[in-house]
Amino acid sequence: MGDTALYIETRIRADLDTLWSATQEPARHQRWDLRFTEIDYLPRGDGEPQRFRYATRVLPFLTVAGTGVSAGEKERPDGTRTSALRFSSPHPLSLLAEGSGYWRYVPDGDGVRFLTGYDYRPRWGRPGVCLDRWLFRRLMGWATAWSFDRLRLWLERGISPARALAHWLAEIAVRALVIGCAVTGLGMEALLRLFGPLAPAMAYLWPLLLLWVVALALFLPPLPTTPAARRCLRAPATRVRAPRLPRTLENPR
Repeated sequence: MGDTALYIETRIRADLDTLWSATQEPARHQRWDLRFTEIDYLPRGDGEPQRFRYATRVLPFLTVAGTGVSAGEKERPDGTRTSALRFSSPHPLSLLAEGSGYWRYVPDGDGVRFLTGYDYRPRWGRPGVCLDRWLFRRLMGWATAWSFDRLRLWLERGISPARALAHWLAEIAVRALVIGCAVTGLGMEALLRLFGPLAPAMAYLWPLLLLWVVALALFLPPLPTTPAARRCLRAPATRVRAPRLPRTLENPR
């Protein structure tokens, strides 16, 4: 993988088999991964790698689909596990033309270090490369990290992926409401009345108070029950060598 490959890592306090099941079973995987709306395994013969179909709903009436092939090393001598995949999408509106990646599971005390590395070739020529570099790759990295933290909340705290999404949307709505009220001055008179005789003096300090409120709404850390991409590592703490397994898989096209 090149220098632009995406890397995401989190630590989940769960046993290895539970994490493996939540990430390898399509019905469970699609519940927490923001990048996919549907994941389905396709029939396979004996000894063949597992093929799958994935789909992402980008608009209410627009779904982008693709296919992939995966293989997993369930048992390794050092106690870790690795799952690798290659994928491609023929859909003309899919910026991801084809790519490959891996998931690695590393037991760590009472939990598991769960990490991924993946890269892809963008579509649409030079404009697609620029769009990917400045926007889409950043969005994909954020969506992967956010999904990993959503998975962590599910396995550690029992917060279902649907409830975690509701927490996130509610927190965004509250923050947006606070910023909107601060910028428009909505409710200013009612708040000033709470200061009684000090209201005239507080009116002069109102701009500073607004800045403080907006700063809190923007930069206050998310609640512990709300998924947050910032909780995941976006670069390896030490040099990580990508497994050779993805290169042994055939292109799913």
